[in-house]
Amino acid sequence: MSISSHLRRQVIQDADHRGEYCQTSSRLTGTPLVMEHILPRSLGGRDDRENLTAACYRCNEFKGAKTEAVDPKTGQIVPLFNPRSERWQTNFVWGNGGTHIMGITPIGRATVITLRLNNDNLVAARAMWIESGWHSPNVGQAAE
Repeated sequence: MSISSHLRRQVIQDADHRGEYCQTSSRLTGTPLVMEHILPRSLGGRDDRENLTAACYRCNEFKGAKTEAVDPKTGQIVPLFNPRSERWQTNFVWGNGGTHIMGITPIGRATVITLRLNNDNLVAARAMWIESGWHSPNVGQAAE
């Protein structure tokens, strides 16, 4: 089954043109978002709205077919963040003035590590976006 262009547009519009894992705006990067299967096709995931999320290319590649990972704090295997059933703000906060995504739950911590949400390139880009006024996370709730 193929994902219709209508469904792609709906997923991206619902995500406000941001990757639902790293929160990066495709309007800032000029790079189109891709359709990420929360439960990968290879594991029986479908091409329906409840299983699709907007993701940047890097998050999509780092996630691959993974659905769970180890929480670095507890050592437990936990599911990765699911943008369809969980709120981003429940699992993550912005830290270091908005350049870093900090996992505040086992799911958040495992997702940050697995998807490399604070890779050097993305952190440097966020710093430039903040300086330019293009990226203004809610630093009032950020972990410093």
